[in-house]
Amino acid sequence: MHDSCIMKNIVLIGCGRISNRHIEAIEEHPDLQIAVACDKDISKAKAVAERTGARPTTDMFDIDGVDIASVLTPSGMHPRHTIEIAEKTNVPNIVTEKPLSITERELLELFRRVDASGKRLLPVFQNRYNPLVQHLKSTIQKGGLGQVYSVICNVLWNRNTAYFADYPWHGTREMDGGVVYTQASHYVDMLLFLFGPVQDVCGMGSAMRGYEVYDTHSSLLRFKSGPIATLNATVNAYEKNFNTELIIIAEKGNIHLSGTNLNAISAWNVKDMDKPNLEFSLTHEYGKGHNTMYRYIAEEKWEMFPNKKEIQEGIRLMENLSYGIR
Repeated sequence: MHDSCIMKNIVLIGCGRISNRHIEAIEEHPDLQIAVACDKDISKAKAVAERTGARPTTDMFDIDGVDIASVLTPSGMHPRHTIEIAEKTNVPNIVTEKPLSITERELLELFRRVDASGKRLLPVFQNRYNPLVQHLKSTIQKGGLGQVYSVICNVLWNRNTAYFADYPWHGTREMDGGVVYTQASHYVDMLLFLFGPVQDVCGMGSAMRGYEVYDTHSSLLRFKSGPIATLNATVNAYEKNFNTELIIIAEKGNIHLSGTNLNAISAWNVKDMDKPNLEFSLTHEYGKGHNTMYRYIAEEKWEMFPNKKEIQEGIRLMENLSYGIR
């Protein structure tokens, strides 16, 4: 039996914007600690080191002896950095932030080489661990909603000029991928998690702010399980994030989740089912899924992570939406 008291040491590869969410999530678990903070900018690594007690470094290969490497670098670098850690270090477990890759081709190469190295890939899909999303998944699987007819998912966020200026890779085709990858990817995965594979897709995007990738995108999806869904994503909301919501219209009920990260229930009218007491508060837009993910890592519940088929379906869909539909 696994001894949950065994401390696991973690290295953060990349100490930028998303690293704060990982630090908060890791610090919640007494069996996890950040041992190394790595960034090409030593000042960022040192800032994380001062906060966590980790050893700072600029060398991503100077990490032997840790149990988990969390890859938090720019999106377009995720495949390269994940593969290099798998092949050139003795770190057995690799957490990789979303998206795992920009293209399906890169993803398949990543799978092949990580498998060949014998390492374990742990992709970040935190919206799966949202308690309201998990409750919806269970309700759908048990037939509590009957046939789902229509789904609306809106990710209407703000990313101001400073967001792009402070991190120059933001807004680039090679490193960012656009709003579907960088902001909406977890909601793409959530829709696939809830409703299964997509049968048909069409969509339209725009890049009116002059970046290389879409800053706004709307898509129409038909799932093999029947529902028709719309997914609307933008980073152009005025001043601050405007809305995040999921609406489900089904045979046995209507549901409306909202809040910073689908943490609130705006409407719940389901046959023979009371509104669940699962709402939670947030101080940021990322949800609490990272906390749950790191708990699964501490407890070695590897089966709680998505499989390769699910990951590939999501990357293929995002690549189609972002680059295949014009």
